[in-house]
Amino acid sequence: MSIDQQLLNRVSGATPGTLDQVIERMKEIDAVLPASDGLKWFNRLYLMVTVSVRNQIPAGGWNRPEWLSSLDVDFANFYFDAVRAQLNGQGKVPKSWNALFEVRQQAEIDPIQFAIAGMNAHINHDLALVLLKLDSKFHVTPAELSPEHNDFTRVNVILNALLPVALSQLNAGDLGRLAEQTGKIGRVLAMWNVKSAREFAWDFSLHLRDLNGVTRLGAVTMQDRITGVLGRSLLIAV
Repeated sequence: MSIDQQLLNRVSGATPGTLDQVIERMKEIDAVLPASDGLKWFNRLYLMVTVSVRNQIPAGGWNRPEWLSSLDVDFANFYFDAVRAQLNGQGKVPKSWNALFEVRQQAEIDPIQFAIAGMNAHINHDLALVLLKLDSKFHVTPAELSPEHNDFTRVNVILNALLPVALSQLNAGDLGRLAEQTGKIGRVLAMWNVKSAREFAWDFSLHLRDLNGVTRLGAVTMQDRITGVLGRSLLIAV
């Protein structure tokens, strides 16, 4: 059975409904993909940060834990959906994700570039759409300084501190040491910042709420194209 068929089998099971189930699916994907597959490195980074966010509960707890948990789970399912659509040819694959999928097997691209290109697609394209989905799910439109926004911002801080450490851990072996020695991790992070990307996604969701029909679709399509261009730039040697 091919790697892609094994991967398709993993993302075609029952939709994860809890964060633990999301983490288990990411572990299954990691076990299937070889080190030569660029998707492995995004999935590995996503797994690392998801486990860390789950375990780093702030003092006093989250303001809206049920909202945040649903955000994390629904967000991850957008990733699994994109992989499944790309592999089975059913459904439109966002250009933002295709930037990574099309070069999964290119050996000259470093693991950290695959990882950040995946984060770029997932956050700059998917996150605003998930936030809109939660509006209907929880019958609430979070405003700035709302309990939901405060939790979202606290996650931004966690991720911004975690990402450089996670990328260093991701780059094990000779290639990783070379990336650190040449400053590639710093250059990639200078091009793409997780805190800024998440803040933009929150603001973009606010913009989309004021749109409907063709106008909203046009804004999402344009953002997808821009995200795809940025993703491809992140996958060029730096």
